Amino acid sequence: MNLAVALTALFSGMFIVVLGGVADRVGRFRVLRIGLVLSVVGSACLILAAGALAAPLMLVGRAVQGLSAACVLPTTLGLVRACWDGAARQRAVSMWSIASFGGSGLASLVGGFTVTCVGWRWIYAVSILVAVAAALLLRGQGESKVVSSTPFHLDVPGIATFAASMLSLMVVTTFGAKIGWTSPITLALAAVAIVGLVLTVVIEGRVRQPFLDLRLFRNRMFSGATLANFLLNTSIGMLIVTQQLLQVAGGMKPLDAGLLTLGYAITVIAFMRVGERLLRRYGAKKPMLWGTGLLVLAGCAFLPTNLLLSQYRLTAILGYTLMGLGLACFGTPATDAALSNLPVEQSGAGAGIYKMASSLGSAIGTATSLALFTAGSSSPPRVIGSVLVPLGRQDNVGLRQGADVALLFNISLLLLSAVVIWVVVPSHDRSTQTS
Repeated sequence: MNLAVALTALFSGMFIVVLGGVADRVGRFRVLRIGLVLSVVGSACLILAAGALAAPLMLVGRAVQGLSAACVLPTTLGLVRACWDGAARQRAVSMWSIASFGGSGLASLVGGFTVTCVGWRWIYAVSILVAVAAALLLRGQGESKVVSSTPFHLDVPGIATFAASMLSLMVVTTFGAKIGWTSPITLALAAVAIVGLVLTVVIEGRVRQPFLDLRLFRNRMFSGATLANFLLNTSIGMLIVTQQLLQVAGGMKPLDAGLLTLGYAITVIAFMRVGERLLRRYGAKKPMLWGTGLLVLAGCAFLPTNLLLSQYRLTAILGYTLMGLGLACFGTPATDAALSNLPVEQSGAGAGIYKMASSLGSAIGTATSLALFTAGSSSPPRVIGSVLVPLGRQDNVGLRQGADVALLFNISLLLLSAVVIWVVVPSHDRSTQTS
């Protein structure tokens, strides 16, 4: 089951940049439709997973869903860049961000209610209906792709090297804690990931039609927004760790703990358009800094784990709400800053890089936070018990300390994200302003 959960992220992370680049040349709507078909196939495999074929169908279904995400995410974001400009593009980015962040924010709640009321298979039945509805909405759409007199050649060496590197990196971030961070397997995979990235840079600098145009990173706005997006997405570790703390140390039921995150989903959906307005008035840099600052405040709200459960639930609600506000301020300005500095002919590939940064940030943030949570829980209490006086139960002091260690790590990465925004992202960029 753990492998099945991780496979979607693995396959999405491996192919999201590749399929975004392919979509630019063969057609963004074509790759998007392929992604919708793969979503139906993957969901059907999961619905049919039973009996002797339960494990194979579960694994295949999750892998296919990862390929579906790798098709859908960069093409939809690339189409936003290709089809709109100025204020219209910013509105489209806001709608896209509401769907992306709002959907992920509501996923745990909707999933929990669905599993409780009608069974987990209905989650994937609904996914099929959504994919079919999306396909129907795309009927009659003309194609969007790069018009070129040069025949399209697939960059097989670059794609293969990059995919191997990303697979190694995702396996390390996802399973490193279970395999062991100092295990020869983990170290070997980390070496493959590093060498693979170096070889990818060398190969892409020499081929005539690279799937990953490294010249994109010469633009400070795109590079800064992408790196800040990567660091900011590691903050998902705060949500994972606090949910673990509430359930394991606090004894809350998963659904009850999940309900505390409702403020996160509501504020992301309700205030995403506020981020768009801030972008128009102040440009991208200031709203990105403000959003990062709100996430730092969210981390601080999660820190007093020495409180009683009845008290900590209130600080957790505040923290989740601040997380939603922070992402709402950050989402549209950062995404628009990245997209507006992409050449239209590379909108799919660039969008793939931007979304890969999100996926890698989330994977690394989750894996590292859980590892620190576990390590801090097993060490003698030094912060909780010495600096902070633990209230209530004393048998879970180690878990509280482990949560604080992980939260401080997340806060440090958020502060690093703020430094990147301050130093790298230009203060004024005409492509993100509207007259």
